[in-house]
Parts: sequence; C-alpha cells; structure tokens
Amino acid sequence: MFAAERRQLILEMVRANGAVSLRELARVVQTSEVTVRRDVRALEAEGLLDRRHGGAVLPGGFTRESGFPQKSHLSTAEKTAIADLAAGLVGEGEAIVVGAGTTTQELARRLARVPGLTVVTNSLLVAQALAHANRVEVVMTGGTLRGSNYALVGSGAEQSLQGLRVSRAFLSGSGLTAERGLSTSNMLSASVDRALVQAAAEVVVLADHTKLGSDTMFQTVPTELITRLVTDEPPLHDERAAAELQALADQGVEITVAGPEADASGGDGAPPGRQPRRDMPLPGQRRTQSGGLGPQLRSASALADVPGEQRARVADLRRR
Repeated sequence: MFAAERRQLILEMVRANGAVSLRELARVVQTSEVTVRRDVRALEAEGLLDRRHGGAVLPGGFTRESGFPQKSHLSTAEKTAIADLAAGLVGEGEAIVVGAGTTTQELARRLARVPGLTVVTNSLLVAQALAHANRVEVVMTGGTLRGSNYALVGSGAEQSLQGLRVSRAFLSGSGLTAERGLSTSNMLSASVDRALVQAAAEVVVLADHTKLGSDTMFQTVPTELITRLVTDEPPLHDERAAAELQALADQGVEITVAGPEADASGGDGAPPGRQPRRDMPLPGQRRTQSGGLGPQLRSASALADVPGEQRARVADLRRR
C-alpha cells in the first residue's frame, strides 16, 4: 500500500471512530506502528487529525472528547489489566465510589464478585455491570444524563453526594500529568468527579499509558489529592509516558504498573488468570494540604507481599 493510500485509510478510520489506537491502525493498514506514527504525524501537520499518546483523534485540542463507542475500542487489553489490579484493592464489606468511564466499567465487572460491597456511582455503565451481583449494593446519584458517556451530571448528581463518606474513589479521565493531575474535556463531568473525590478518604486513578502526559481542559483531581495510580507498562519508545510516571512518583503518588499478561499457570509469580504487578517506590513523604508532612508513604516496605522476582524488577526501577 502506498503512503497516500495508507494515510487516506487512517483518516477514514479516525473520522469513523473519533479515536483509534496506533496498534489498531497498524493492524488494519498492515504495517508497523513506526510507519503509522509517521503517517499520523504527517496528517497532523495538515490539520486533519490530532496525535495522542498511543493513537490519533479528530481535531479539537483540549475541548475534544470522544464518545463511549470510540473509547470502548481504545487500549482494551490495557484497561483489562488495569481493572484486574484495581479490583484487588477492594475488600469485602467496603463502601466506595466509582466514576464514569470505560476503564471503570471494566473495574465494575470485577467488583461484582466482592461480597458485601457498596458502590456509589454516577455511571449507568458501572451500575449495569453490577446490577446482577448478589451481594453488592449499588447507589446511583441523581442528575442529568450525558448520552456520550452514560453518566449522570449536574447539580442533582453533586447534591446527592453531599454528606457522603467512603473509603476510596476510583476515577478515570481524559488526561493525566504530574503538573495538573487528572483532567477531562467536559466541565459537567469534571464537577461531578470533584464531588466524588470529596466523598472519599483515598483517590485511585485508573489511566492507561496513552493518557500519561496528556492534558485536557478541566482539572478534576490535582496531583496532591491522588493517592494511587493504576496503569499499564508504557512501550519502550514512549519516553514521555515513562517520565510522567517518574514525575508522579516524585510527587508522592503510589504507582502500580500492570506487567505483561500472565500465562495460564500464572507466570511471573502471579496467580492463574491474574496480571503481575509492580509498585514503584516513592521518594520520601508527601506534604498535606496544611503544608505539614503527611504520613510516610509506601516504599520498600510496601513490597513485602510482592514475590522475589517482582521485587527485583522494582529495585531496578529505583536504580533508574
């Protein structure tokens, strides 16, 4: 296929879906991701699309937001790995809040197996995933339905969260940077996410590597309020995502990274059917909002429950 033909097909795919990953583009046009990345860069120079980490989207800059059909086809394997790890953070009998998004929808499917769980959500997709769970109570916020992501937003949603207190909030978004934290392209969604954060003792952000280093219009969670980030392993060539991970760790965010898929026997020391994980060590303490030093965050002691092989990989991260 000639370059002009490839680029025309790439452009048609992006226009049809709103956003497409480099991996999917390379598969369809039957070439390498390196070649596709070059094509996407050329199309961006002509103003025909915008590049994002790991993919391409329709032009629109900070205000562009893909709808659910487009997002659901992006980074599906990565979202599955992230959801597997995040579900392991939730214990029996907990009360949590789960925000809207395709990654949080994957998390909800796994939470259906946690007995005695109470989930507060503004997402119809999260509620649907938990609707038939025998021992999980689902509490929906009020609000106005946003059809693009099946989420309840507005003053009704925010007011229903007043006075609520839960152990953790699980949130996703459109972009994540160490400078601004988590952000999204929609003002109403951002406002509800901030209300979810206020209801939780800890904030866990679920974001695949394509969102690292991306910044969108409305800040939802500043970096200092993010307790933990659950993400996937950035590709070797994605230096920006790796640098962003290190910058987040330097600011006190606990980072759990999903490794390659485990084999059927649970390779890499992981149980069968589970994703291996590693926790990046954290340098020192995080400052509280009052300016004092907060409690010591996890470093080497946090790895006590990690198998020897994984601990060695984390030690290698520390040296880097």
